[in-house]
Amino acid sequence: MKHLYLIRHAKSSWADDSLRDHERPLNNRGQKQLGPMSKAVLAEGALDGPVFCSNAIRARQTLEGLIPRDLRKAAYIAPVLYTFNHEILIDWLRGREDESITLIGHNPALEELAGYLLKHPPESFPTCSFMHIALPIKRWHKLSRNKGRLEQFLTPKDVSYEQFDRKRTKVRTDDEPPLARHIPEALLRQYQRMRDLEPGVLRGYDDEFLHQYRIAIRRSRAIAEAIVEISGDSDLRKAVKVLKGHAQATSHLRDLHVFLGDLAQWLLEEKTQAALVSSGARSHFANLTNVEHQTLAKRLNSRKYQRDMDDWHQLITSRHLAKITRKLATGDIRKALNTRMDRYNSQVRQLNDQSPDENFHALRKQLKRIRYLAELDKPTFRDMLRPLKHRQQRFGDFQDLHVQIEMLLAFRDSIATEPDMLEPVAGLNDLISSLAEEKTRVREDLLALGGIEEHLFNESQ
Repeated sequence: MKHLYLIRHAKSSWADDSLRDHERPLNNRGQKQLGPMSKAVLAEGALDGPVFCSNAIRARQTLEGLIPRDLRKAAYIAPVLYTFNHEILIDWLRGREDESITLIGHNPALEELAGYLLKHPPESFPTCSFMHIALPIKRWHKLSRNKGRLEQFLTPKDVSYEQFDRKRTKVRTDDEPPLARHIPEALLRQYQRMRDLEPGVLRGYDDEFLHQYRIAIRRSRAIAEAIVEISGDSDLRKAVKVLKGHAQATSHLRDLHVFLGDLAQWLLEEKTQAALVSSGARSHFANLTNVEHQTLAKRLNSRKYQRDMDDWHQLITSRHLAKITRKLATGDIRKALNTRMDRYNSQVRQLNDQSPDENFHALRKQLKRIRYLAELDKPTFRDMLRPLKHRQQRFGDFQDLHVQIEMLLAFRDSIATEPDMLEPVAGLNDLISSLAEEKTRVREDLLALGGIEEHLFNESQ
Protein backbone atom coordinates (compact mmCIF):
# COMPACT_ATOMS: atom_id res chain seq x y z
CA MET A 1 0.00 0.00 0.00
CA LYS A 2 1.30 3.44 -0.96
CA HIS A 3 0.08 6.75 0.47
CA LEU A 4 -0.04 9.99 -1.47
CA TYR A 5 -0.65 13.32 0.28
CA LEU A 6 -1.53 16.28 -1.90
CA ILE A 7 -1.37 19.87 -0.62
CA ARG A 8 -2.26 22.83 -2.78
CA HIS A 9 -0.32 26.01 -1.96
CA ALA A 10 -2.11 28.59 0.19
CA LYS A 11 -3.86 31.66 -1.22
CA SER A 12 -1.44 33.75 -3.25
CA SER A 13 -1.28 37.44 -4.11
CA TRP A 14 -1.97 39.03 -7.48
CA ALA A 15 -1.28 42.54 -6.23
CA ASP A 16 2.00 43.05 -8.14
CA ASP A 17 1.44 42.73 -11.89
CA SER A 18 5.18 42.97 -12.54
CA LEU A 19 5.89 39.61 -10.86
CA ARG A 20 6.15 36.45 -12.91
CA ASP A 21 3.77 33.68 -11.85
CA HIS A 22 6.69 31.76 -10.34
CA GLU A 23 7.49 34.68 -8.02
CA ARG A 24 4.04 35.44 -6.62
CA PRO A 25 3.98 35.27 -2.77
CA LEU A 26 1.17 34.33 -0.41
CA ASN A 27 -1.28 37.03 0.56
CA ASN A 28 -2.52 37.71 4.12
CA ARG A 29 -5.34 35.23 3.84
CA GLY A 30 -2.93 32.58 2.60
CA GLN A 31 -0.67 33.14 5.59
CA LYS A 32 -3.65 32.77 7.95
CA GLN A 33 -4.63 29.46 6.32
CA LEU A 34 -1.36 27.78 7.27
CA GLY A 35 -1.47 27.54 11.10
CA PRO A 36 -4.56 25.34 11.57
CA MET A 37 -3.78 23.30 8.43
CA SER A 38 -0.30 22.62 9.81
CA LYS A 39 -1.85 20.78 12.77
CA ALA A 40 -4.03 18.73 10.41
CA VAL A 41 -1.18 17.81 8.07
CA LEU A 42 0.93 16.66 11.01
CA ALA A 43 -1.91 14.68 12.62
CA GLU A 44 -2.91 13.00 9.35
CA GLY A 45 0.59 11.54 8.81
CA ALA A 46 1.63 13.68 5.85
CA LEU A 47 5.05 14.27 7.42
CA ASP A 48 5.83 10.59 8.00
CA GLY A 49 7.61 10.37 4.65
CA PRO A 50 9.42 12.79 2.33
CA VAL A 51 7.78 16.08 1.36
CA PHE A 52 8.39 17.41 -2.13
CA CYS A 53 7.56 21.02 -2.93
CA SER A 54 7.33 23.10 -6.09
CA ASN A 55 10.03 25.76 -6.30
CA ALA A 56 7.46 28.56 -6.84
CA ILE A 57 7.60 31.20 -4.09
CA ARG A 58 3.98 30.62 -2.99
CA ALA A 59 4.59 26.87 -2.68
CA ARG A 60 7.82 27.32 -0.73
CA GLN A 61 6.11 29.74 1.67
CA THR A 62 3.36 27.15 2.12
CA LEU A 63 6.00 24.54 2.99
CA GLU A 64 7.58 26.88 5.55
CA GLY A 65 4.22 27.71 7.15
CA LEU A 66 2.96 24.12 7.29
CA ILE A 67 5.99 22.23 8.47
CA PRO A 68 7.91 23.16 11.65
CA ARG A 69 11.59 23.83 11.02
CA ASP A 70 12.72 20.81 13.05
CA LEU A 71 10.61 18.51 10.85
CA ARG A 72 11.90 19.75 7.50
CA LYS A 73 14.80 17.31 7.26
CA ALA A 74 12.86 15.23 4.75
CA ALA A 75 11.54 18.23 2.80
CA TYR A 76 12.86 18.83 -0.70
CA ILE A 77 12.36 21.50 -3.34
CA ALA A 78 11.53 19.81 -6.65
CA PRO A 79 11.37 22.19 -9.66
CA VAL A 80 9.50 19.55 -11.68
CA LEU A 81 6.50 20.08 -9.41
CA TYR A 82 6.07 23.63 -10.68
CA THR A 83 3.62 22.40 -13.29
CA PHE A 84 -0.04 22.66 -14.17
CA ASN A 85 -0.05 19.35 -16.04
CA HIS A 86 -1.06 16.29 -14.03
CA GLU A 87 0.58 13.92 -16.51
CA ILE A 88 3.99 15.32 -15.52
CA LEU A 89 3.15 14.51 -11.89
CA ILE A 90 2.12 10.96 -12.81
CA ASP A 91 5.38 10.35 -14.70
CA TRP A 92 7.39 11.75 -11.79
CA LEU A 93 5.54 9.63 -9.21
CA ARG A 94 6.10 6.45 -11.22
CA GLY A 95 9.82 6.91 -10.74
CA ARG A 96 9.69 7.12 -6.94
CA GLU A 97 10.61 4.41 -4.38
CA ASP A 98 9.22 5.89 -1.14
CA GLU A 99 6.43 4.33 0.93
CA SER A 100 4.54 7.62 1.21
CA ILE A 101 4.93 10.89 -0.65
CA THR A 102 3.66 14.38 0.08
CA LEU A 103 3.41 16.89 -2.76
CA ILE A 104 2.97 20.65 -2.39
CA GLY A 105 1.99 22.02 -5.75
CA HIS A 106 -0.50 23.71 -8.01
CA ASN A 107 -3.86 23.44 -9.70
CA PRO A 108 -5.08 22.26 -12.11
CA ALA A 109 -2.34 19.61 -11.90
CA LEU A 110 -3.21 18.40 -8.36
CA GLU A 111 -6.96 18.45 -8.93
CA GLU A 112 -6.62 16.52 -12.19
CA LEU A 113 -4.19 14.06 -10.58
CA ALA A 114 -6.85 13.33 -7.93
CA GLY A 115 -9.39 12.95 -10.73
CA TYR A 116 -7.13 10.41 -12.41
CA LEU A 117 -6.55 8.35 -9.24
CA LEU A 118 -10.07 8.46 -7.74
CA LYS A 119 -13.40 7.27 -9.11
CA HIS A 120 -15.21 9.99 -7.17
CA PRO A 121 -12.80 12.86 -6.50
CA PRO A 122 -13.82 16.03 -4.64
CA GLU A 123 -15.51 18.60 -6.86
CA SER A 124 -12.76 21.14 -6.28
CA PHE A 125 -9.39 21.51 -4.58
CA PRO A 126 -9.25 25.02 -3.00
CA THR A 127 -6.05 26.74 -1.95
CA CYS A 128 -4.30 25.24 1.10
CA SER A 129 -6.47 22.13 0.91
CA PHE A 130 -5.17 18.69 1.84
CA MET A 131 -5.93 15.27 0.37
CA HIS A 132 -4.80 11.80 1.46
CA ILE A 133 -5.10 9.06 -1.16
CA ALA A 134 -4.34 5.39 -0.40
CA LEU A 135 -3.15 3.31 -3.35
CA PRO A 136 -3.27 -0.54 -3.37
CA ILE A 137 0.08 -0.92 -5.12
CA LYS A 138 3.55 -2.12 -4.09
CA ARG A 139 5.51 0.03 -6.54
CA TRP A 140 4.82 3.55 -7.73
CA HIS A 141 5.33 2.53 -11.35
CA LYS A 142 2.04 0.57 -11.00
CA LEU A 143 0.12 3.83 -10.60
CA SER A 144 -3.12 3.60 -12.63
CA ARG A 145 -6.49 5.26 -13.16
CA ASN A 146 -9.31 4.99 -10.56
CA LYS A 147 -7.35 2.71 -8.20
CA GLY A 148 -7.01 5.16 -5.31
CA ARG A 149 -9.14 5.47 -2.19
CA LEU A 150 -9.80 8.87 -0.65
CA GLU A 151 -8.83 8.66 3.03
CA GLN A 152 -9.11 12.34 3.96
CA PHE A 153 -9.96 15.63 2.33
CA LEU A 154 -9.70 18.89 4.28
CA THR A 155 -10.14 22.48 3.18
CA PRO A 156 -9.13 25.53 5.25
CA LYS A 157 -12.73 26.03 6.44
CA ASP A 158 -12.71 22.47 7.81
CA VAL A 159 -9.76 23.11 10.13
CA SER A 160 -9.82 26.86 10.82
CA TYR A 161 -12.73 28.62 12.51
CA GLU A 162 -11.68 31.94 11.00
CA GLN A 163 -11.88 30.47 7.49
CA PHE A 164 -15.13 28.67 8.34
CA ASP A 165 -16.69 31.89 9.62
CA ARG A 166 -15.52 33.83 6.56
CA LYS A 167 -17.50 31.46 4.33
CA ARG A 168 -20.57 31.47 6.56
CA THR A 169 -23.64 33.45 5.52
CA LYS A 170 -24.08 36.23 8.06
CA VAL A 171 -27.52 36.79 9.56
CA ARG A 172 -28.57 40.42 9.84
CA THR A 173 -30.10 41.28 13.19
CA ASP A 174 -30.47 45.04 12.81
CA ASP A 175 -34.25 44.81 12.70
CA GLU A 176 -35.48 42.37 15.31
CA PRO A 177 -38.74 40.63 14.37
CA PRO A 178 -41.63 40.59 16.84
CA LEU A 179 -40.95 38.69 20.05
CA ALA A 180 -43.18 35.73 19.16
CA ARG A 181 -41.21 35.09 15.95
CA HIS A 182 -37.80 36.20 17.15
CA ILE A 183 -37.40 33.52 19.84
CA PRO A 184 -38.11 30.44 17.65
CA GLU A 185 -35.93 31.93 14.90
CA ALA A 186 -33.09 32.54 17.36
CA LEU A 187 -33.29 28.96 18.66
CA LEU A 188 -33.33 27.55 15.13
CA ARG A 189 -30.35 29.73 14.18
CA GLN A 190 -28.37 28.46 17.17
CA TYR A 191 -29.34 24.87 16.40
CA GLN A 192 -28.09 25.15 12.83
CA ARG A 193 -24.89 26.76 14.07
CA MET A 194 -24.27 23.84 16.44
CA ARG A 195 -24.70 21.33 13.63
CA ASP A 196 -22.41 23.31 11.31
CA LEU A 197 -19.72 23.55 14.00
CA GLU A 198 -19.79 19.87 15.00
CA PRO A 199 -17.35 18.65 12.28
CA GLY A 200 -14.78 21.26 13.36
CA VAL A 201 -15.23 20.25 17.01
CA LEU A 202 -14.75 16.59 16.11
CA ARG A 203 -11.57 17.24 14.13
CA GLY A 204 -10.14 19.32 16.95
CA TYR A 205 -7.57 21.26 14.95
CA ASP A 206 -8.82 24.69 16.05
CA ASP A 207 -10.04 25.27 19.63
CA GLU A 208 -12.30 28.08 18.44
CA PHE A 209 -14.75 25.57 16.96
CA LEU A 210 -15.43 24.20 20.45
CA HIS A 211 -15.65 27.69 21.92
CA GLN A 212 -18.26 28.75 19.36
CA TYR A 213 -20.13 25.45 19.73
CA ARG A 214 -20.32 26.03 23.49
CA ILE A 215 -21.69 29.52 22.92
CA ALA A 216 -24.40 28.13 20.62
CA ILE A 217 -25.51 25.29 22.88
CA ARG A 218 -25.33 27.35 26.08
CA ARG A 219 -27.20 30.23 24.47
CA SER A 220 -29.88 27.80 23.27
CA ARG A 221 -30.18 26.41 26.76
CA ALA A 222 -30.30 29.88 28.33
CA ILE A 223 -33.01 31.12 25.96
CA ALA A 224 -35.05 27.99 26.67
CA GLU A 225 -34.51 28.35 30.43
CA ALA A 226 -35.73 31.92 30.24
CA ILE A 227 -38.90 30.81 28.46
CA VAL A 228 -39.41 28.04 31.04
CA GLU A 229 -38.96 30.56 33.84
CA ILE A 230 -41.73 32.71 32.39
CA SER A 231 -44.06 30.02 31.02
CA GLY A 232 -43.38 27.02 33.27
CA ASP A 233 -43.66 24.68 30.24
CA SER A 234 -42.75 21.09 31.24
CA ASP A 235 -41.74 19.83 27.76
CA LEU A 236 -39.26 22.64 27.34
CA ARG A 237 -38.00 22.08 30.88
CA LYS A 238 -37.14 18.44 30.06
CA ALA A 239 -35.40 19.45 26.84
CA VAL A 240 -33.33 22.03 28.72
CA LYS A 241 -31.99 19.32 31.03
CA VAL A 242 -30.79 17.35 28.00
CA LEU A 243 -29.07 20.41 26.52
CA LYS A 244 -27.51 21.16 29.89
CA GLY A 245 -25.92 17.68 29.98
CA HIS A 246 -24.39 18.09 26.52
CA ALA A 247 -23.15 21.59 27.36
CA GLN A 248 -21.54 20.42 30.61
CA ALA A 249 -19.73 17.66 28.71
CA THR A 250 -17.69 20.35 26.93
CA SER A 251 -16.64 22.24 30.07
CA HIS A 252 -13.46 20.42 31.06
CA LEU A 253 -12.10 20.42 27.51
CA ARG A 254 -12.80 24.13 27.23
CA ASP A 255 -10.96 24.73 30.54
CA LEU A 256 -7.95 22.81 29.23
CA HIS A 257 -7.97 24.77 25.96
CA VAL A 258 -8.01 28.08 27.85
CA PHE A 259 -5.26 26.92 30.21
CA LEU A 260 -2.93 25.72 27.44
CA GLY A 261 -3.61 28.90 25.47
CA ASP A 262 -2.81 31.09 28.47
CA LEU A 263 0.25 29.00 29.29
CA ALA A 264 1.64 29.72 25.82
CA GLN A 265 1.10 33.49 26.25
CA TRP A 266 2.10 34.13 29.86
CA LEU A 267 5.42 35.93 30.33
CA LEU A 268 6.91 33.54 32.86
CA GLU A 269 10.19 33.74 34.73
CA GLU A 270 12.98 31.41 33.61
CA LYS A 271 12.62 29.34 36.79
CA THR A 272 8.93 28.77 36.12
CA GLN A 273 9.52 27.93 32.47
CA ALA A 274 12.15 25.38 33.50
CA ALA A 275 9.76 23.90 36.05
CA LEU A 276 7.05 23.42 33.43
CA VAL A 277 9.54 21.60 31.20
CA SER A 278 11.26 19.44 33.80
CA SER A 279 8.00 18.46 35.51
CA GLY A 280 6.36 17.46 32.24
CA ALA A 281 3.43 19.79 32.95
CA ARG A 282 2.89 20.90 29.37
CA SER A 283 2.78 17.37 27.99
CA HIS A 284 0.61 16.26 30.93
CA PHE A 285 -2.07 18.85 30.17
CA ALA A 286 -1.75 18.29 26.41
CA ASN A 287 -2.38 14.57 26.97
CA LEU A 288 -5.36 15.35 29.20
CA THR A 289 -6.71 17.55 26.41
CA ASN A 290 -6.38 14.74 23.85
CA VAL A 291 -8.17 12.28 26.13
CA GLU A 292 -10.96 14.77 26.87
CA HIS A 293 -11.35 15.51 23.15
CA GLN A 294 -11.69 11.80 22.35
CA THR A 295 -14.36 11.49 25.05
CA LEU A 296 -16.29 14.43 23.63
CA ALA A 297 -15.95 13.11 20.07
CA LYS A 298 -17.39 9.78 21.20
CA ARG A 299 -20.37 11.61 22.70
CA LEU A 300 -21.02 13.72 19.59
CA ASN A 301 -20.83 10.62 17.39
CA SER A 302 -23.23 8.65 19.59
CA ARG A 303 -26.76 7.75 18.57
CA LYS A 304 -28.10 9.32 21.75
CA TYR A 305 -26.59 12.70 20.93
CA GLN A 306 -27.94 12.59 17.38
CA ARG A 307 -31.36 11.59 18.69
CA ASP A 308 -31.29 14.38 21.27
CA MET A 309 -30.44 16.94 18.60
CA ASP A 310 -33.23 15.67 16.35
CA ASP A 311 -35.69 15.89 19.26
CA TRP A 312 -34.51 19.43 20.04
CA HIS A 313 -34.98 20.47 16.39
CA GLN A 314 -38.50 19.00 16.42
CA LEU A 315 -39.39 20.95 19.55
CA ILE A 316 -38.07 24.34 18.46
CA THR A 317 -39.86 24.09 15.10
CA SER A 318 -43.11 22.80 16.62
CA ARG A 319 -46.47 24.51 16.98
CA HIS A 320 -46.12 23.91 20.69
CA LEU A 321 -43.18 26.32 21.01
CA ALA A 322 -44.83 28.80 18.67
CA LYS A 323 -47.87 28.78 20.94
CA ILE A 324 -45.77 29.37 24.07
CA THR A 325 -43.74 32.23 22.59
CA ARG A 326 -46.84 33.81 21.07
CA LYS A 327 -48.03 34.50 24.61
CA LEU A 328 -44.78 36.16 25.72
CA ALA A 329 -44.66 39.91 26.09
CA THR A 330 -42.04 42.46 27.13
CA GLY A 331 -43.80 42.83 30.48
CA ASP A 332 -43.27 39.11 31.21
CA ILE A 333 -39.55 39.45 30.55
CA ARG A 334 -39.31 42.61 32.64
CA LYS A 335 -41.02 40.88 35.55
CA ALA A 336 -38.63 37.91 35.35
CA LEU A 337 -35.67 40.30 35.10
CA ASN A 338 -36.79 42.16 38.22
CA THR A 339 -36.96 38.89 40.14
CA ARG A 340 -33.54 37.78 38.89
CA MET A 341 -31.86 41.11 39.60
CA ASP A 342 -33.32 41.33 43.10
CA ARG A 343 -31.95 37.88 43.83
CA TYR A 344 -28.56 38.78 42.30
CA ASN A 345 -28.25 42.04 44.23
CA SER A 346 -29.26 40.33 47.48
CA GLN A 347 -26.45 37.78 47.02
CA VAL A 348 -23.96 40.54 46.13
CA ARG A 349 -24.72 42.35 49.38
CA GLN A 350 -23.68 39.25 51.31
CA LEU A 351 -20.26 39.08 49.61
CA ASN A 352 -17.01 40.09 51.30
CA ASP A 353 -13.33 39.42 50.79
CA GLN A 354 -13.62 36.21 52.83
CA SER A 355 -16.49 34.73 50.77
CA PRO A 356 -15.73 31.32 49.23
CA ASP A 357 -15.14 31.11 45.47
CA GLU A 358 -18.39 29.16 45.06
CA ASN A 359 -20.37 32.29 45.92
CA PHE A 360 -18.76 34.15 43.02
CA HIS A 361 -19.40 31.21 40.69
CA ALA A 362 -23.07 31.21 41.69
CA LEU A 363 -23.29 34.93 40.91
CA ARG A 364 -21.72 34.34 37.50
CA LYS A 365 -24.50 31.88 36.69
CA GLN A 366 -27.16 34.30 37.95
CA LEU A 367 -25.66 37.07 35.82
CA LYS A 368 -25.66 34.86 32.74
CA ARG A 369 -29.36 34.16 33.18
CA ILE A 370 -30.12 37.86 33.59
CA ARG A 371 -28.25 38.65 30.40
CA TYR A 372 -29.99 35.94 28.38
CA LEU A 373 -33.38 37.03 29.69
CA ALA A 374 -32.64 40.55 28.47
CA GLU A 375 -31.50 39.19 25.10
CA LEU A 376 -34.95 37.68 24.55
CA ASP A 377 -36.05 41.25 23.76
CA LYS A 378 -32.91 43.07 22.61
CA PRO A 379 -34.59 46.23 21.29
CA THR A 380 -36.15 46.92 24.70
CA PHE A 381 -33.20 45.98 26.91
CA ARG A 382 -30.29 46.80 24.59
CA ASP A 383 -28.82 49.52 26.86
CA MET A 384 -28.26 47.14 29.75
CA LEU A 385 -26.61 44.36 27.70
CA ARG A 386 -23.14 45.89 27.24
CA PRO A 387 -22.45 46.50 30.97
CA LEU A 388 -23.87 43.03 31.71
CA LYS A 389 -21.45 41.44 29.22
CA HIS A 390 -18.49 43.29 30.75
CA ARG A 391 -19.49 42.18 34.23
CA GLN A 392 -19.98 38.59 33.04
CA GLN A 393 -16.52 38.62 31.44
CA ARG A 394 -14.93 39.63 34.74
CA PHE A 395 -16.70 36.79 36.54
CA GLY A 396 -15.46 34.50 33.76
CA ASP A 397 -11.87 35.64 34.42
CA PHE A 398 -12.32 34.74 38.08
CA GLN A 399 -13.71 31.31 37.17
CA ASP A 400 -10.80 30.60 34.78
CA LEU A 401 -8.20 31.51 37.39
CA HIS A 402 -9.93 29.33 39.98
CA VAL A 403 -9.93 26.33 37.61
CA GLN A 404 -6.32 26.87 36.50
CA ILE A 405 -5.07 27.04 40.07
CA GLU A 406 -6.97 23.86 40.92
CA MET A 407 -5.48 22.03 37.92
CA LEU A 408 -1.95 23.14 38.78
CA LEU A 409 -2.37 22.19 42.43
CA ALA A 410 -3.56 18.70 41.46
CA PHE A 411 -0.62 18.24 39.09
CA ARG A 412 1.90 19.58 41.63
CA ASP A 413 0.60 17.20 44.29
CA SER A 414 0.84 14.27 41.87
CA ILE A 415 4.60 14.80 41.35
CA ALA A 416 5.57 16.19 44.78
CA THR A 417 6.77 12.83 46.14
CA GLU A 418 8.74 11.84 43.05
CA PRO A 419 12.58 11.97 43.14
CA ASP A 420 14.31 15.09 41.78
CA MET A 421 11.09 17.11 41.71
CA LEU A 422 11.99 19.62 44.43
CA GLU A 423 12.93 22.44 42.03
CA PRO A 424 10.03 21.82 39.58
CA VAL A 425 7.57 21.87 42.49
CA ALA A 426 9.05 25.16 43.70
CA GLY A 427 8.66 26.62 40.21
CA LEU A 428 5.07 25.45 40.01
CA ASN A 429 4.39 26.99 43.42
CA ASP A 430 5.63 30.32 42.08
CA LEU A 431 3.20 30.10 39.17
CA ILE A 432 0.32 29.12 41.47
CA SER A 433 1.12 32.05 43.76
CA SER A 434 1.16 34.44 40.81
CA LEU A 435 -2.25 33.22 39.63
CA ALA A 436 -3.63 33.44 43.17
CA GLU A 437 -2.52 37.09 43.36
CA GLU A 438 -4.26 37.82 40.07
CA LYS A 439 -7.40 36.07 41.30
CA THR A 440 -7.35 38.27 44.42
CA ARG A 441 -7.22 41.38 42.22
CA VAL A 442 -10.16 40.14 40.14
CA ARG A 443 -12.08 39.33 43.33
CA GLU A 444 -11.52 42.92 44.50
CA ASP A 445 -12.78 44.23 41.15
CA LEU A 446 -15.93 42.12 41.46
CA LEU A 447 -16.58 43.33 45.00
CA ALA A 448 -16.15 46.92 43.82
CA LEU A 449 -18.73 46.40 41.07
CA GLY A 450 -21.46 45.81 43.63
CA GLY A 451 -24.99 45.09 42.46
CA ILE A 452 -26.58 45.81 39.11
CA GLU A 453 -27.45 49.49 39.17
CA GLU A 454 -31.14 50.13 38.91
CA HIS A 455 -30.72 52.93 36.36
CA LEU A 456 -29.37 50.47 33.79
CA PHE A 457 -32.64 48.61 33.93
CA ASN A 458 -34.85 51.67 34.27
CA GLU A 459 -33.35 53.29 31.17
CA SER A 460 -34.42 50.21 29.22
CA GLN A 461 -38.04 50.49 30.25
